[in-house]
Amino acid sequence: MNILYEEDGGFKVGSIMADNTSSLQVESLSGKRSKIKAANVLLHFANPSAAEFLPEAEMLANEIDVEFLWECCPPEEFSFEEIAAEYFGHKPSPLEAASALLRLHSAPIYFHRKGKGRYRSAPADVLKAALAGAERKRQAQALQARYTEELIRFELPSEFAGQLSQILYKPDRNTLEVKALEAACEATRLSAAHLLHRCGAIPSEYEYHLQKFLCENFPKGTDFPAVDLPQIAELPLGAEDAFSIDDASTTEIDDAFSVSRAESGNWLIGVHIAAPALGIPRGSDADRIASSRLSTVYMPGSKITMLPDSVVEVFTLSADRITPALSMYIEVDPETLSILRSESRIERVHIASNLRHDTLEPLFNEETLAAGKLDYPYAEKLTLLWHVAQKLEAARGKSENNVQLDYNFHIDNDRVSITTRRRGSPIDKVVSELMILVNCEWGKNLAEHGFPGIYRTQQGGKVKMSTVAAPHQGLGVAQYMWSSSPLRRYVDMVNQRQIIAMLQGTDAPYPRNDTALYEVLRDFDTMYAIYGEFQRNMERYWCLRWLMQENKEKIAAVVLRENLLRMQEIPLTFRAASLPEQLPPGARVELAVTGIDLLDLSLQTRYIATLPDVTPAEDYEELAC
Repeated sequence: MNILYEEDGGFKVGSIMADNTSSLQVESLSGKRSKIKAANVLLHFANPSAAEFLPEAEMLANEIDVEFLWECCPPEEFSFEEIAAEYFGHKPSPLEAASALLRLHSAPIYFHRKGKGRYRSAPADVLKAALAGAERKRQAQALQARYTEELIRFELPSEFAGQLSQILYKPDRNTLEVKALEAACEATRLSAAHLLHRCGAIPSEYEYHLQKFLCENFPKGTDFPAVDLPQIAELPLGAEDAFSIDDASTTEIDDAFSVSRAESGNWLIGVHIAAPALGIPRGSDADRIASSRLSTVYMPGSKITMLPDSVVEVFTLSADRITPALSMYIEVDPETLSILRSESRIERVHIASNLRHDTLEPLFNEETLAAGKLDYPYAEKLTLLWHVAQKLEAARGKSENNVQLDYNFHIDNDRVSITTRRRGSPIDKVVSELMILVNCEWGKNLAEHGFPGIYRTQQGGKVKMSTVAAPHQGLGVAQYMWSSSPLRRYVDMVNQRQIIAMLQGTDAPYPRNDTALYEVLRDFDTMYAIYGEFQRNMERYWCLRWLMQENKEKIAAVVLRENLLRMQEIPLTFRAASLPEQLPPGARVELAVTGIDLLDLSLQTRYIATLPDVTPAEDYEELAC
């Protein structure tokens, strides 16, 4: 005797080997013997054979009209054998009963399962809604299939046009568009970005990277809301002939310098920092804007400022203007160049000139200083500042390092030029040493007055931000805070508020244990890392564009470690899979450029040869940084 039974939600057939009343020993079609409960048996049959029973029942079930079967069903619960008798008009054979069971089970919209072999027909209104839902699902599947087919042919479905940003940068895997795109990516073995680029959906690789960043970090766009211009109280006039030193593209001019003689005959060096904190109090509209952006975002050829241009214009230290400033005056012995004392003031400063790197560096450099050439504006003052900067650097225990290079990117009509500036040049040293000085001194002053601030510390090689003053071993100073770029970094503006309150003798805008201060620290640390990664990616993009623009078929590179290399002409780091094993760090190699992917920002190369080792050790140290 054979049986039809239910197991794991499906129907199986087998031959009875032993009947133990409550359970049976059954042999399956594969010859496997198992024990099943008698309650799971739905039918006993002798003919047809066990092997033929289910295939024949399925053939007969396919002939049953589901809608007619539903009409034959009573409103109450029923067994499959009862409905088989109703449908066929006589006591059903095992095969007919099995066919009715299979048809009932295959149409859950029409028949709701109530137990083993028992069902209930769906009410008319429920059935209507379910059928409508099934039709919608069928249409959606058909639409998804069309999307997938078009994408595989590298044709963009018209429905994608208004959703590209969402599909590319914030995909919802529950949508038909994303499901279709994923299926097409699997079929073509392309990433979503590469596939949509082939479809013409991405206007340029540059726009892809930029829009991805904006979608993730500026979902409401980069435009500023309307904001009232800051009002600043009248301030005393300080330095009358200050000058700034910046890159040619800088508009947020945060710092300037002045040099004069004190009544004692000593030099009086002024470091003047733009003072937006004077007109942007905590909680103001402009403050909310700055605290949401936290920093200016830089990329080659462009930037996204932290503050609206109208606000920047009020505080930037532009030439031929008198602007508010937070100043530190440093009295210096003219013979020894030792710092005798310092004093901070809140004042107005007349900015006489904005000196720019590209025009100043050919005049003010180590060669002209050695030759004693002073035939350019501010030459004597710059020379004094350079000597003072050297003294400050030595006091920090830092030796000269004039081998490291900084790279500048210039974009003109989609053409990139990459130039180098030697780090540690007189211009760099003057600006960096004086900024380190004021950031250390103001950090020290805040700590001494019990005002919390946001510091950058480095101990054990780890750099972190803290609200407590602590050493920065890399700089060789007892404490260091960011307070010299308040137009470009929100942390600097927060610290400037604290400094101004300390100088005015008022309560700190951010008292000790103020949770807002910790939130600023946390959020700034996070966003500054994100902005920095974006800047590095965009610089990498333009490096790859430069390779294409210059038609570079071969390149020279230096091994940093294992298969990680860095080009010698431009700041491009990449991995070379074809590199021979055991090449030491510092080895120079020649590679053929075999592929550039501007979407993945990757460079593919093929090893050609190892070049003579002419890279000085100190140059390699810069490349490995």
